[in-house]
Amino acid sequence: MIVIALVGTFIADERPDTWAKNLTIPKNIQIDNPVDLDFGSNFNSERPDSITNRIVTKTEFQLYNSFQPGLYEYDFWIGKIESGTIYLKAYEITQNKALSDDDLPKTSSIQIYNPTDSIKKFSTKDDFTIYEGDWGDPYAARFEVWFKSDNGKPERKLFSKNYKIEGWMR
Repeated sequence: MIVIALVGTFIADERPDTWAKNLTIPKNIQIDNPVDLDFGSNFNSERPDSITNRIVTKTEFQLYNSFQPGLYEYDFWIGKIESGTIYLKAYEITQNKALSDDDLPKTSSIQIYNPTDSIKKFSTKDDFTIYEGDWGDPYAARFEVWFKSDNGKPERKLFSKNYKIEGWMR
C-alpha cells in the first residue's frame, strides 16, 4: 500500500490533472463532506463509531474517504427491498458530467436483500475510485444509488446525495 501511495505521488508530480482546477463548488445547495475512515494497523479501515452505531430510520447514504484522496467507500441504509445489486453513479454538479462511469458501477456494487420493514445497513467491502480531478482540488459531486433487481425488473434510482470530493489523478 505504501508503494502504491509513493508511485501515485510521483505520477501526480509528473502529470498533474487540471480537470477540476476551474470548477466552483456551488453555495446554494446542500453539499456534505465524506467522513474520514479510521485506519488501524495494516491499513484496515473501520467505520467511525458515531456512524456505525447511529440509529437510522429512513433510507440514507454515507460516503467515506478511504486511505487516499479519490478513493472512497460507502454505507447505504434501506428498508424492505428484493434481492439485487446496488451501485453508484456520480456526476460533477456544475456540468453534470458523469464521473468514472466506465468503472464506478462495477467497483461500487453491493449485493443486497432485506425482506423486513426494518432499516438495514449495507457496506462496501473495498474502496472505489473517482479518477477525475487531483488531490487538493475539491469539487462538488452528486452520488446516486441505483438498484438492479435479480428478477429482471428495470433498474431504478433509490437515492441521491451531494458531496465535496477530490479525484485520484488517472
